[in-house]
Amino acid sequence: MKVDTELPLTVRETEHAEIAMPDGTRLAARIWMPEDAEARPVPAILEYIPYRKNDKTLERDHARAPWLAAQGYAYVRVDLRGSGESEGVMQDEYTPVELQDGCDVIAWIADQAWCDGGVGIVGISWGGFNGLQIAALRPPALKAVVTICSTDDRYADDIHYMGGTLLCEQLSWASVMFGINTLPPDPAHVGDRWRDMWTARLDGSGLWLETWLAHQTRDPFWKHGSVCEDFSRIQLPVYAVSGWADGYCRSVFRLVENLKGPVKGIVGPWAHRYPHLGEPGPAIDWLTEETRWWDHWLKGRDTGIMDEPPLRLYLQDHAAPRTHYAHRDGRWITEPTGATSHLPVKTLHLTDEGLQDTAAPLDRSVASPAHCGADGGEYCAIWLGPEMPGDQRQDDALSVCFDSGPLAQQMDILGAPRLRLRLACDKPQGQIAVRLNHIHPDGASARITYGVLNLSHRDSAEHPQAMAPGAMTDITLDLDHIAYRIPKGHRLRVSISTAYWPLLWPAPEAAEVTLSSGQIDLPQRPTSGGGEYSFAPPTSA
Repeated sequence: MKVDTELPLTVRETEHAEIAMPDGTRLAARIWMPEDAEARPVPAILEYIPYRKNDKTLERDHARAPWLAAQGYAYVRVDLRGSGESEGVMQDEYTPVELQDGCDVIAWIADQAWCDGGVGIVGISWGGFNGLQIAALRPPALKAVVTICSTDDRYADDIHYMGGTLLCEQLSWASVMFGINTLPPDPAHVGDRWRDMWTARLDGSGLWLETWLAHQTRDPFWKHGSVCEDFSRIQLPVYAVSGWADGYCRSVFRLVENLKGPVKGIVGPWAHRYPHLGEPGPAIDWLTEETRWWDHWLKGRDTGIMDEPPLRLYLQDHAAPRTHYAHRDGRWITEPTGATSHLPVKTLHLTDEGLQDTAAPLDRSVASPAHCGADGGEYCAIWLGPEMPGDQRQDDALSVCFDSGPLAQQMDILGAPRLRLRLACDKPQGQIAVRLNHIHPDGASARITYGVLNLSHRDSAEHPQAMAPGAMTDITLDLDHIAYRIPKGHRLRVSISTAYWPLLWPAPEAAEVTLSSGQIDLPQRPTSGGGEYSFAPPTSA
């Protein structure tokens, strides 16, 4: 990464400021702005998260906030109520109080002498989530949004539940937030109040996991804050970003396809990281790209960003399966329509003889042992350790598998593969995990993408229905979006298991699933090329 030692403007940093909410609660902020902002007011960029401005995110903030401030912005990093040095108690994610505080913070920023009245909101993960939710509330001063590694759907596409199954990520994330919620504020900034503030957190934050486990269907608890319930509420410009190794890439496509206002999307090879820190690489010069967005929407400059294709994706070349990659080979491509649903599909049928171009008899059963899934990786590779899916051969041996013949030509898969199955389960409750794998000539099995389903949620996550044991039932399952190139002569494999531990919590009973027909629709991008793009290497302060 290139570090800019000569920034265009001199930046002043305020380590601690306090923003009074209408109820008297004071939220803590760290602010970077041009030295002369009071004399020459600038637009502001808000990042609003619970991760402690003075320690947990400080290294990351110092890589980006001064850089953006030097481009002529006030960067305002605010801790949520009950976190860091902010007063109050944080009782859960994305509460109505949190979102209203966000609107009040935006109004406060717009009213400062150093702000010209225009505000944007940016964030990764939590800050990307609440940025969309606050945009749906339409605070008057908010002009544009950048949302990174976030979701529009709190039930179906977050760390809680996937396909109606309980993600073990929910357990670990609840533990992380329990730890953050029990940290005290810094006496250097809050003085003698620190002990009372800390005691209030210890007494009032609660056990979030208990709440989350009490809501196992798509009920009003999860609909709150899920902007997919009504995309029309967001009328501001939105830039949505994620990575193939992140848990949230699907939301980029839904936002690009469903928002009616100006919208752009990027999906890189990365895990849960800002793109200028992206790993697996290549990372990109995201700060310049982000500045182009803010310059267009907050300063009214024609940066050309809205003349470019609305969707840019990193088409990954094949790679041997590994639980960690520093870099993925591939190329940046564009989709001028801003979606992938228009692309043609290649349909392959699941048969007793493997994956075939035409339908043929199928009578296969699977009852995976509880440890199937040991090489599945983590739902959201936040910490960038060896958490990505490894060689799938061990899990494939515990699954029912359908292999294609060697591909006659190179295949570029782009979009969300869709699987249609006719199956029966011998128990009222059961689950399936479906993996689309790339089989290398040496037999190594690399997971391209996957999807999971609690079978009782086959028709509705809001009103699930138990399976009728032994009765054949039709289901449809969309796998995660992906952009992936498979070479000529390599094979595809569809692997289906009834367990996927430790990514999924086990079903109540060990179940056997019998398949009587199936097909997978693979969205195809023409391999003739074209529509390629390039980004500069990353820059930071």
